[in-house]
Amino acid sequence: MVFSGIVEGTGKIITVSKLENLTKISIKTPQKFSEGIKIGASVCVDGVCLTVSSISDDVLSFDIIMETLNVTTFKNIKKKDVVNLERSMRLGDEIGGHLLSGHISTTVQISNIENPENNHIITFKLDSETLRYIFPKGYVALNGVSLTVGEVEKSNNSFNVYLIPETLRLTNLSNKSIGDKINLEIETQTKNMVDTMLQINKELIHG
Repeated sequence: MVFSGIVEGTGKIITVSKLENLTKISIKTPQKFSEGIKIGASVCVDGVCLTVSSISDDVLSFDIIMETLNVTTFKNIKKKDVVNLERSMRLGDEIGGHLLSGHISTTVQISNIENPENNHIITFKLDSETLRYIFPKGYVALNGVSLTVGEVEKSNNSFNVYLIPETLRLTNLSNKSIGDKINLEIETQTKNMVDTMLQINKELIHG
């Protein structure tokens, strides 16, 4: 499935059931969000593509497998958490952000938050292996939100993003604090380009 990174609203976790290598969650969704959604449909939840396992009015339930738990913030999910929601794109839908797969690359940690007048700037720390795929003015998805990268500081393995008021209003990024972890999806074309260049350089060096 494909998503655009334009979050439609937030939902609240109302149940969490942790089993062996599996976590079941139920989400209270915004009014009318669940209309037309069927069991088996894909929904982007905090940037993660999940499959609807059951529906009850405006409550959607999902099963989260071990692989997803290991690479996302869902390993620590709890009741009353607020999550970003986006339905999968349909043929003919406008791409408002950039194409997302809903497959998380890693998690990043908030290291700083600044609030100059009419701005909200969040800085993230991450490992150097992932940072090589992030460039100023490039795209990333953070908790499923399509965002443009601001500055990249390779000296301390960090980058930042600037959030507009509408993004803060519609997403859970406004609720995040220093130390919180966020799901990151690297833009696919950028990753493929960097990997190709690295492979070419490696072949040139080693003949």
